[in-house]
Amino acid sequence: MKKTYVITGTTSGIGKTLLEAFAKDNIVFAGYRNEKYLEDLKFVSDNVIPFYINMERKESIAQAAAYIKSKTDKIDTIINVAGCVVAGLIDRIDVDDIRKQFEVNTFSHLDLTQRLLPLLRDGKVINISSMASFGIFPFVAPYCASKRALDILFNSLAVESNIKVVSVKPGVIATPLWGKSVEINKKSIERCKEYEKEMQYMVANARKNETNGLNVHRVTDLVIKIDRMENPKSSYTVGRDAFFAKLVSKLPQDWLNKMIKYGIKAKVSSLK
Repeated sequence: MKKTYVITGTTSGIGKTLLEAFAKDNIVFAGYRNEKYLEDLKFVSDNVIPFYINMERKESIAQAAAYIKSKTDKIDTIINVAGCVVAGLIDRIDVDDIRKQFEVNTFSHLDLTQRLLPLLRDGKVINISSMASFGIFPFVAPYCASKRALDILFNSLAVESNIKVVSVKPGVIATPLWGKSVEINKKSIERCKEYEKEMQYMVANARKNETNGLNVHRVTDLVIKIDRMENPKSSYTVGRDAFFAKLVSKLPQDWLNKMIKYGIKAKVSSLK
């Protein structure tokens, strides 16, 4: 029997591979923002129902939910994938950019999920969070905070309802997200002239992650396994770096801050 899925962020990376996997035998509502990907989504399978959604706009989220409701009366699993990265020095990042970070990575997923809950019934919500949720990474504080907030809000949903919520926290995954993040944060990086080496390291690391991270199928294979479980855990890490981040995050904050500062200094001093 076919199941029904709603997946955001299906035009690249984790969302795209999840769409390809689930659409083989199931109905998948596939969220997209850029119109140029619409035909590609339709080409994946006859089981794919694309829907437009701009994660920054409440009216777009409302319209997307209404469209999905007009096409089905039951959803088995919602998979919240769409996201972006806002980076830079926290005292130089425009606060409006931080608001955008939370709109895309946190509030939009909660908004869409709330609107679709009447159709979910005994289903699951699977959030693609991040090891950034453990909050130990400098220069990407808005991203870390947005993922942490996502986990906290949805954990409350699980406690307060019968909805099963699972947070998947990958380490560095080889996806286009990293290259996109460099372009998105150009203005913020330009505001950090006296921290040129730190920003140089951040950009170089992002471009390296785009190709050297874990294969995206490490995440999608886990999500597929979680979806089949009757009683999955509330949280999973993917990759050694994510497991290490989880352990390190348990250290006293003062120790952690000193370790991070030392690590930054060592990385930056190695740059020519």
